[in-house]
Amino acid sequence: MFRPASKLLAAALFSVSLAGQQTALPAAPARPDPQIPPITFRAEVNYVEVDAIVEDAQGNFVRDLGKADFQIFESDKLQTISAFAAVSIPVERAERPLFSTKEIPPDVRSNAAGPSGRIYVLLLDDMHTDPLRSTHVRRAAKQFITRNLGSNDLMAVLQTSGKLDASQDFTDNRQLLQNAVDKFMGRKLRSTVLNKMDEYNRLREIGLGNDPIKDADEQQRAYNARSMLSTLKNVSEFLAGVRGRRKALVLISEGIDYNIENWKDNSEAFAVRDETRDAIAAATRANVNIYSIDPRGLATMGDEIIQMSSQAPDMPFGATNLQNELRASQDTLRVLSDETGGFASVSSNDFGSAFERIVDENSSYYVLGYYPSNDKRDGRFRPIDVRVTRPGLKVRARRGYMAPTGKVPPPNTLNPTEGTSAELRNALNNPLQTTGLTMSVFAAPFRGAAPNASVVVVTQVRGSDMAFTEKDGKFLNTLEMSYLAINEQGKVAGGNRESLNMALKPDTYRQVMRTGFRMQSTFDLPPGKYTLKLAARESGGRAGSVHYDLIVPDFAKEPLTISGLAITSSSAGQVPTAGTLPDLRDMLPTPPTTSREFSARDELALVVEIYDNQAAVNHAVDITATLRSNEGHVVFTNNERRQSKELGGSRGGFGYTARIPLGELAPGLYLLRVEAKSSLGAGGLVGRDVQIRITP
Repeated sequence: MFRPASKLLAAALFSVSLAGQQTALPAAPARPDPQIPPITFRAEVNYVEVDAIVEDAQGNFVRDLGKADFQIFESDKLQTISAFAAVSIPVERAERPLFSTKEIPPDVRSNAAGPSGRIYVLLLDDMHTDPLRSTHVRRAAKQFITRNLGSNDLMAVLQTSGKLDASQDFTDNRQLLQNAVDKFMGRKLRSTVLNKMDEYNRLREIGLGNDPIKDADEQQRAYNARSMLSTLKNVSEFLAGVRGRRKALVLISEGIDYNIENWKDNSEAFAVRDETRDAIAAATRANVNIYSIDPRGLATMGDEIIQMSSQAPDMPFGATNLQNELRASQDTLRVLSDETGGFASVSSNDFGSAFERIVDENSSYYVLGYYPSNDKRDGRFRPIDVRVTRPGLKVRARRGYMAPTGKVPPPNTLNPTEGTSAELRNALNNPLQTTGLTMSVFAAPFRGAAPNASVVVVTQVRGSDMAFTEKDGKFLNTLEMSYLAINEQGKVAGGNRESLNMALKPDTYRQVMRTGFRMQSTFDLPPGKYTLKLAARESGGRAGSVHYDLIVPDFAKEPLTISGLAITSSSAGQVPTAGTLPDLRDMLPTPPTTSREFSARDELALVVEIYDNQAAVNHAVDITATLRSNEGHVVFTNNERRQSKELGGSRGGFGYTARIPLGELAPGLYLLRVEAKSSLGAGGLVGRDVQIRITP
């Protein structure tokens, strides 16, 4: 349920503990040289963006070009370049302790640096993948994620059939991406040639050998083709507003298995042809590059040929027909890629080289934007020719785009809370998180009123980003916040809207400028996987948004579960804070912090809850907190044994808290883990990991 913030929130600003060392949001990291331009979000329908790769005679990328070195011609007419950026993105690897064999997903998200890496959509074509080759797709997709995805990259995973429970919104969390890939299962129809072979045999048996031989699945085959192409179109239109980055759509598919050669005499073929044209048009308008990967590799159609072993000697179908069918399906992949500026990897088992090439093409390039002199919405193809004035260089860019037709379509938007400002609505509906108002967010699920969980949200805003006005000796600003939990079906499952009127005394104002400002809130969510979209706007006009991957366990179902892990420190108490968390207020000395960097002079405090659903049977639950150094040495440990009789024979939870002094620890990276294990053995081991850094 959406609810406005209490008017009492403002009072919390004047009752803040100021003991301890100062803690502020981390400064935005310095940009590497050459500079990575920011991603922007434009809705202008007449704006065209094209990226270009410029190489010398040896095939090396040329990095020292400027706006004046480029020319863009559309339909042979010189255009005025209104936007220019040189993009060079390093492949960053996630920081993790040396002893750890897996990445530790961060439990705090920030928009301080903005999206700084590559943007990928991994589209798995279940409608055109043989079920027996599903493992090939999963293997290829996971190879790209584990070996080629940088920690600074964002990826979304989708299936062409639109299975929402097998999708993943944009994230850099590799485990969530792989979980989505694991749900893939192909459901491609049987070969057209094999279907016609069966029909030929059937007609011979009943004496109708001269009747036309038809494919029993032809209509379903056409439907699958249209659905796959429609998904390509929708993804491109969704990405159309993202500017300043090359957008790579990695399509893993065996290609469309529907013949459109006779489209003039076949309404279904005509529709598939039009869908192909529309998908390519949407991709070229949105500057989306399609990279097609055929998971069959060096395909020989061996499985299909085996099924033809019992054919009659005079049958007009054979292995040659199957090879022609293979080539036709691969040609559809080539067309989609060639027309959108990508490439197709077919008849090759070397997926690694193809993936490396995709990364290379999306790491170093130039972005050019212009408003075309011809703004007619006539649906015609507009050829683009990107040139450089420096001699001896080769330019690779898409060949053009299809102009739109008809009226300008309304934007696809979420329906946030009533009363949300236009700035917040725009931030919430952006496909990527936005900068402007710098924030860091921590969210954690705790048990609530069944079947829901109570989700704790802590947001810290950088004070120097807020434009206060002074009046009557106080500093005024209004902070508006809205957050939405989007479930796997793409629907809003819960959230909050809060508005806080701030009237700060001079001392509190100076403290906010130094340490930032923190807000606490809770809302209810049922178990499931969500993308939490949180946006904030201050009255000076700055707005920003953060996207947070949130998994809410079913605390009432599993034998043993664990809540989120909330952390604070002595110094965190000095950050002015609004809102309260009743369930945690008495368990922590100061409100939870979004910082994961602490001074060696500080002390940590943590709280977590263990939920036991087998209390009817006497048993013990062992709870352990450990802190390990970068090399894996245990520098702190605390153990508690709790008895089920504490719960009175009913389901319940054990609250666990611990204090960790940092004074004896060397600066560096550490891993904090809290885990619990039942003596009954059921439910296995549950735990939470948080990566922290200690500074001098």
